[in-house]
Amino acid sequence: MRPATDALIVIDVQNDFCPGGALAVTGGDEIVKGINALMGEFQAVVLTQDWHPANHLSFADNHPGAAPFSVTEMPYGPQVLWPAHCVQGTRGAEFHAGLRTGPAQMVIRKGFRPGIDSYSAFFENDKVTPTGLEGYLRSRGVTHVTLTGLATDFCVAYSALDAAGLGFGVTVRMDLCRAIDLDGSLALARSRMLAANVGLA
Repeated sequence: MRPATDALIVIDVQNDFCPGGALAVTGGDEIVKGINALMGEFQAVVLTQDWHPANHLSFADNHPGAAPFSVTEMPYGPQVLWPAHCVQGTRGAEFHAGLRTGPAQMVIRKGFRPGIDSYSAFFENDKVTPTGLEGYLRSRGVTHVTLTGLATDFCVAYSALDAAGLGFGVTVRMDLCRAIDLDGSLALARSRMLAANVGLA
């Protein structure tokens, strides 16, 4: 068992990000067994859950004429327009059926504000609106986080970079993540994480 100062954060292992889902990550379901096994090593386990309203402005469907994976400008900067995914209350938003949810003491839902997307487990994409995760971890005395989940180059990487910026030690278990890899996004995410002293295991 790892010390109580270490937390495991499992990012967005939801049906829509797994094969057959609306925004499927190749091999997204392959990491579930390994994540389940890893949970037993940690005294603090947090799950994050993308939780979008149907009118979310990151959905291409809500921008007439816009193609999925095109980019638009939002008040907080460039925003990829995604296929509708992880809509509140739908099967796609549910955790993968094989994922152990019992060991988790906290579930952080993100992306529920219609006008702003949220990749990171710590902040919305404006970089200032907090999810509350930092406060929860600090109140539990956590100083180091290990990240797993989906997708490596978006929600996992954004979470890792924010955690490092907040002063946490950070390790990303690359073997327990899978990437979208949109136009080289995986290589860029790797280089940004390494530059921020995030450990890639």
